Amino acid sequence: MFPVSCFETMPESKILILTVSHGASHRRAASALEKALHTRKPDATVEIVDALERCAGWFRAYYNSYEIPLKYWPGLWAWIEGIQHRSESTGPGWLYRRGAQPLFRFIESFHPDVVIATEVGVCELAAMHKRESRSTLALVGLVLMDFNRAWVQPEVDLYPSVAGDMAEELEAAGVAPSRILPCGLPIDPVFASLPDRDAIRLKLQLTPGIPTLLVLFGGGGHGNPARIQSELKKVKQPLQAVYVAGRNRRLEEQLRSLSRGNPNYRVLGWVDNMHEWMVGADLLISKPGGSTLMEAAACSLPMLAFDPLPGNEVRTCARIEKWGAGVWVKRPHDLAPTLERLLAYPEELLELRQKALTLARPHAAQEAAAAILKLCPAPNPSATS
Repeated sequence: MFPVSCFETMPESKILILTVSHGASHRRAASALEKALHTRKPDATVEIVDALERCAGWFRAYYNSYEIPLKYWPGLWAWIEGIQHRSESTGPGWLYRRGAQPLFRFIESFHPDVVIATEVGVCELAAMHKRESRSTLALVGLVLMDFNRAWVQPEVDLYPSVAGDMAEELEAAGVAPSRILPCGLPIDPVFASLPDRDAIRLKLQLTPGIPTLLVLFGGGGHGNPARIQSELKKVKQPLQAVYVAGRNRRLEEQLRSLSRGNPNYRVLGWVDNMHEWMVGADLLISKPGGSTLMEAAACSLPMLAFDPLPGNEVRTCARIEKWGAGVWVKRPHDLAPTLERLLAYPEELLELRQKALTLARPHAAQEAAAAILKLCPAPNPSATS
């Protein structure tokens, strides 16, 4: 008879992805990475957890208190966020330590091989836990579209990041190049295998020969639809607009009311085929979220960045202009003239499409997953002997 150890399987990898509910890019990157990890290692245990939901209630209130100045006094929030952006920590260590005790206990009970943090403050919490518990877990800081000095923690073993600027900023801040993986921002694997443009326009029933604008308001549906609608009405060239309101039913109804009577305007709620709409569109009007930008780049779709929030979204707008992958519409009344110019000069629009495509990293999630799995402990040879 064979010893029992002959039939023992390799230990499963346990990977915990810590994210936050605010900012759709965090959740979308986490989901894309989860899919890629399961593709490469189907037996891996991968769990996505809202880190703040595992913290003390009062700490969640503190952490999310930025929403008050953001809504009522954006200038104040821009000043506060600017200080945080340059600081080595996003908040007081003693307060983070106390408020995150339930999260630390959860991590210990989960006993992960790897913890992945998709947000800078969460990365600080995970690094604090690793340092103070002397844990042997591997820590991954998934830097999305904006570098913050507080990302730099000695406990972080790997930084998957956007190539170019982001990787350079990490290295300039003291991160060893061996810990930086400039693979790009993880996006859903569906963007690595896109449909034919003409076929998808036919499927989506887009009118041939008329430019298509895809107007996004984020997963939660945020923005000023009346302001965008009034600008589109000023454009003299023929166009068709597809509005995606996300999960905001109130916004969807508002858009339907504003679009009533115009057959060239279409209003959608939540969609599961965003890649098809991006392939079929000629221009994207959207808040400059990192995942949205990189998904659009994979589809060679230039972005008109509109109505950014103070802080990281403004910095993303500057990057879009630097990369030439779109246009930052700095003032609402600049939207119509910008559209008029791009529609009148298709060669400029074509150049934007080509530059957007140079940013495309459709396999970023797979590259990051491969590197992350290498951080998991190797199987014990004695277990299979």
